[in-house]
Amino acid sequence: MTAADTRVVVQPDKAALGENVANRFVGLLAQLTQQSRPVHVSLTGGSMGVAVLGATAGHAWRDNIDWSLVHFWWSDERFVPRADPERNAGQARTALLAQLDVPAENVHEPAASDDGVTLDAAAAAYAAELARFAQSDDRPYPAFDVCFLGVGPDGHVASLFPDRGEVLVTDGTVLAVRDSPKPPPERVTFTRPVINGSARVWMVLAGADKASALGLVMAGASYSSVPAAGAYGTEQTLVFTDAAAAAEVPEDLIDPD
Repeated sequence: MTAADTRVVVQPDKAALGENVANRFVGLLAQLTQQSRPVHVSLTGGSMGVAVLGATAGHAWRDNIDWSLVHFWWSDERFVPRADPERNAGQARTALLAQLDVPAENVHEPAASDDGVTLDAAAAAYAAELARFAQSDDRPYPAFDVCFLGVGPDGHVASLFPDRGEVLVTDGTVLAVRDSPKPPPERVTFTRPVINGSARVWMVLAGADKASALGLVMAGASYSSVPAAGAYGTEQTLVFTDAAAAAEVPEDLIDPD
């Protein structure tokens, strides 16, 4: 897929954005779990990622989903203590997961810095966990039914930051990140092949500070300089945004629905 295949869905403000994405997410999960097969979802952190989960928790259709079939992952995680408020997984548990009847083994959380492992060991363990659900020997990771991604003002997704070596790695699934340009400095992250192996990539972003990055994404910028520009799903790529962040998106790329 290319930038031309990416559609932008615009809502007037952050509140409407969170509700719209949650509506679509709940509807998708209700449909997929009716197929009686495991459903793999990769979550993201950040204010909008948490807002979507909070809106999902309060959704009227929430109980139409067979949550026992849903597996939750994170495209990246901060290597900080497990109770640290910076942990994406902790934020997700508070906003949604603690309110669902999801088996503990369906929540695939990367190791924390106080789990007695090194950063490299945490990355290796998460890669091994992905491989348990491998599609094939050459795709040692699940095909995520939906992969949520936030987008930074610099165009980063997960912990793949512009003009860094991690952006270009294609022969692994999980990387240890050190000296991150955005704190905290140590993280683990999916590589681009894992993200782009997802059926659906849904990027969620809001605010005028994201407008330049989104404009570059939709203009087809270099992936190494704007990592979000290289994030695509095999079936669908959607960018959910508020009006402020969509200021530089051409009108013909905005979904009329």
